[in-house]
Amino acid sequence: MDAISFGTDGWRATLDTFTAPRVRMVGQAVATYLDEAGHDAPVAVSYDARETSRGFAEELARVLAANGFDVLLPERDRPTPLLAWTIVDRDLAGGLMVTASHNPPEYNGVKFIPDDGAPALPEVTERIEECLADPDPLPEAEWGTVEEIDFVDSHADHALDLVADRAGASRGDAFLDGVTVAYDAMCGSGRDVTDALLERAGADVDRLHCEQRDDFGGTPPEPSAEHLAELAERVRTGDAALGIANDGDADRLAVVTPERGYLDENLFFAAIYDYLLESDAGPAVRTVSTTFLIDRIAEAHNEDVIETPVGFKWVAEAMGEAEALMGGEESGGFSIRGHVREKDGVLLALLAAAAAQETPLDDRVDRLFDEHGAIRQAKISVDCPDDEKARVLDDLEGELPERVAGESVAEVVTKDGFKILLESGAWLLARPSGTEPVLRVYAEAESEGRVDELLDAGRDLVAPLV
Repeated sequence: MDAISFGTDGWRATLDTFTAPRVRMVGQAVATYLDEAGHDAPVAVSYDARETSRGFAEELARVLAANGFDVLLPERDRPTPLLAWTIVDRDLAGGLMVTASHNPPEYNGVKFIPDDGAPALPEVTERIEECLADPDPLPEAEWGTVEEIDFVDSHADHALDLVADRAGASRGDAFLDGVTVAYDAMCGSGRDVTDALLERAGADVDRLHCEQRDDFGGTPPEPSAEHLAELAERVRTGDAALGIANDGDADRLAVVTPERGYLDENLFFAAIYDYLLESDAGPAVRTVSTTFLIDRIAEAHNEDVIETPVGFKWVAEAMGEAEALMGGEESGGFSIRGHVREKDGVLLALLAAAAAQETPLDDRVDRLFDEHGAIRQAKISVDCPDDEKARVLDDLEGELPERVAGESVAEVVTKDGFKILLESGAWLLARPSGTEPVLRVYAEAESEGRVDELLDAGRDLVAPLV
């Protein structure tokens, strides 16, 4: 029980810790929580493409059914956002997703999604942790059923309606006709889902790594620049307007373009928010680690920006409160108004292709830089044991300087760690990682050279305190 902890996005661990008995304890905890909350609707359980995930999903299904809940499973691994949509579309009590997302194959994990389809907030996950226990089945006559259903078609229909409307088309139109997209599933659960959705909208799809492999083809399913060199080369030398990759459970995406190659997620966020504002209005929600370019675009359209701590659960909460047009974070997770408040790399792939159909993303980013000034961002990690993070942050509060890299400090924001705003509009952020034993140091400025100077200053500030 002590080994189970729901962090930023559920519980993840290596397979020597992530075992069937512990997974069954999570299933019992969720059943107890849902019963306490008065839920009696069915529960969905989905899973990613890892070799062990189907078995763990079946363990969860059996425990939930033995507690009286009907359970819905997909016929094969399916992305996390399809689970979130299914929960809302079918008015379910909630759902469990077996996934370790972008982690390598020796990991697995599980997360709970409540009945609103948005990430569970801490008060929910803390109560689930308090309910951890060995399975406590009802008499067999009171058990629920386990049924396999389709998770794909309803989500695809909704995504096509939503994005076609943004593109000024109807779902029946091939609004991506003439667009070629290179798609890299990274051997994850986006295969036969994201690529199929793009084709339904009329795109020609050039597929990479769209087969299921237990080792993800030898590369963790993390759509980072270093892992997408083949996709970037395919786009650079071929006919594709853009390349798209999903992480292991397809709740996040990365984009590559013909000119820039890997498109920084901050710039992708800015480009898509700008595209949405051409036909709609509304504020944006971003995390403290996400670019101020979003703020400049919003200001030009007389819109607001809501800043949250890192973690899509906080973005989702703020999106609901503000009726935001778009919300996202620099790690590649985004959602838009009219959809569930869960990051969705499948829907955003379709939206990215629609935006590129209207204006190439490289051209849009160039225009945004011309209008609002160039922005660069990068981050580094400083090793720090989890049990030392709170102490280091306490010590950092007493060491905050009045100047950083030769520039005066204008303000310090403390929503998540310490974000030091400088007079020029550049900033430096130090915060604890929610998933690794490190402190993250981020910097944003007008040039790569200035970003490097700020990161060096950030490392010099934080490292001596560890």
